[in-house]
Amino acid sequence: MIKTVINGAAGRMGRMLVAEVLATPELQLTGALENPQCPFLGADAGQLAGLDACGVKITADFEEALKDADCIIDFTFAAVTRELAPKVAAKGVAMVIGSTGLSHDDLALLEKLAQNGARIVQSPNMSVGVNLLFALCEQVAPLLGEAYDIEVVEMHHNQKKDAPSGTAEKLGQILSKARGLSYDTDTRHGRQGLVGARTRNEIGMHSLRGGDVVGDHTVIFATNGERIELTHKASSRQTFAKGAIRAVKFIAAAQPGKYDMRQVLGI
Repeated sequence: MIKTVINGAAGRMGRMLVAEVLATPELQLTGALENPQCPFLGADAGQLAGLDACGVKITADFEEALKDADCIIDFTFAAVTRELAPKVAAKGVAMVIGSTGLSHDDLALLEKLAQNGARIVQSPNMSVGVNLLFALCEQVAPLLGEAYDIEVVEMHHNQKKDAPSGTAEKLGQILSKARGLSYDTDTRHGRQGLVGARTRNEIGMHSLRGGDVVGDHTVIFATNGERIELTHKASSRQTFAKGAIRAVKFIAAAQPGKYDMRQVLGI
């Protein structure tokens, strides 16, 4: 049994992760971590997830939550992950990180921890379909070449705090590399006013927010006379939770290092 802790266990994604861990025979839920201001401290994690009581209480006590852990799943925010990761690595506990909004410095921190012996799976999106989209974009962009303009459009629910989404950023990074561009300098985040004609050496990035959209991502390759669109639409957060479970199984048996979901899935 892989003893598993959920960080952010009282949130929407956290509750779904709790449910998936409890439903997976190879995994055992041993901790449910939250921030000290969480109103659900002391609640049973299973009941909070809409299931029978499991005996694991929501806690803000880091030491208590991780005392028996093999792996922690963290789908929170960059600031939380930044503080949590070094403490988890120091305990020798593996990490599956799907937090949003991680900066270059945050990713560098995870790389450094992995170089020093930590075991980490980190991905902005853990669904099988999105990781297939990553792989397809990596292949399609150089095949089509500079004759095709590239635009990325993402839409999420109206409560999402960061833009563009981590998945859209990852798509932009993959596309930029495939076209010999720089994501940081060649990405155009929306357009307003008299911006002039579109250049060849740019990738458009556009964020939409509304309703309860779980996550839609479209990559558009457009040239004179035709347009190719690659789209992934997530209708449930469960797809991310199921991917995280696969990542836990992978990292529990992996050598120290930093991995992504394409390695987990063998794509």
